Amino acid sequence: MTTAFVHDVQPAPPVGAPGAPTTAGRRIMGVLLHDRGALFSAGFIALMLLMAICAPLITALTGHGPTAFDTAAIDVDAGGLPKGDFGGISTDHLLGVEPLNGRDVLARIAYGARVSFLIAASATVLTTLLGVVLGMVAGFYGGWVDQVVSRVMDFLMAFPALIFMIAILSSLPAGNRSFLLVAVISVFGWPYLARVVRGQTLTLLNRDFVEAARASGASRRDLVFKEILPNLRSSLIVMTTLAVPGYIGTEAGLSFLGVGVGPPTPSWGQMIASSVSWYAVDPLYFAVPGLFLFLTVLSLTVLGDRIRAATDAGEAA
Repeated sequence: MTTAFVHDVQPAPPVGAPGAPTTAGRRIMGVLLHDRGALFSAGFIALMLLMAICAPLITALTGHGPTAFDTAAIDVDAGGLPKGDFGGISTDHLLGVEPLNGRDVLARIAYGARVSFLIAASATVLTTLLGVVLGMVAGFYGGWVDQVVSRVMDFLMAFPALIFMIAILSSLPAGNRSFLLVAVISVFGWPYLARVVRGQTLTLLNRDFVEAARASGASRRDLVFKEILPNLRSSLIVMTTLAVPGYIGTEAGLSFLGVGVGPPTPSWGQMIASSVSWYAVDPLYFAVPGLFLFLTVLSLTVLGDRIRAATDAGEAA
């Protein structure tokens, strides 16, 4: 009698199930989800993004727009100070009001967040696009192309960026300051990313998998988009994440100096500049926008650093 042995074929476990191969993205996400600093930072950033997106809804609920004066909320006899304690904080003005004009601080913080995130995100996108394209072109083609791009990078990186930003913005028309800020920040910002991309492109060109693809007849387009660019993804994610807080701080600094976003458009840097002469008698007018700016930049920096650490750990695994 013949006995047949039936071997059960176990199906491959689904992605994400125990025993299934995890992707680099899942490993990085797993590390971040167990990092309290990353979670708190991401939560605060999400809150600020929600505030920026819902700024019109916030002003509709409170009944106070970012440019609307509320003379009833200030004490004329006291030199224009907000009525009440803590900078005029009340159920009508949850974060108080500005001295002299009574503009609602919450409304201006919400619209200031919209301005800061929009300028920083736009500058990051443009900087990344320029840095990746020019850095890869320099590293991939080499020769005179590399020399030209590298000299332009050296030229721009040799400038004291903040001083030249102030000088350029001071000489330009006051209209459409947000667009001008994005353009000027991007012009001085892309060489730093391009330098990193160029160096990594030169390294990847000598790797075995690129040589194998070239030997198999892959076109230049395939080498760039299928072999080199995917291997730059982790570095680009980290660098762009860390660039956003820097650009938010740059926008606030330029607005503080009077060459960035001008009134009546709300800006955190502009609010801090206006509060300097009042901090002794109304410290919350200075503290509120300063605290929001500090926590936003800190959260973005911490999150970017945690993403970098998680990316390094994922690549090591």
